Amino acid sequence: MEKCDSRTRAYKNGKTFDQCRDIAKTITLQMKDKINQSGQVGWDEILETVEHDELVYKLTLKYLRQDGYDIGDWKRPRVTKSI
Repeated sequence: MEKCDSRTRAYKNGKTFDQCRDIAKTITLQMKDKINQSGQVGWDEILETVEHDELVYKLTLKYLRQDGYDIGDWKRPRVTKSI
């Protein structure tokens, strides 16, 4: 039986999970700056920034939530500072 190894599996454009995670962390820093300047960033802007890479998009939202930002929901598709 074959098992998937998350360390070597290629995702979009042949990137590994670790590479996607590093990209998401970099984009998270960019998004934090935008949120701190303008107060919010829409999900669509994050999706365009990550070039529609679903894994990097989800990781970016995860890291923003872990850092204390409100990532919203389907009714409020935007990321804001938590109070």
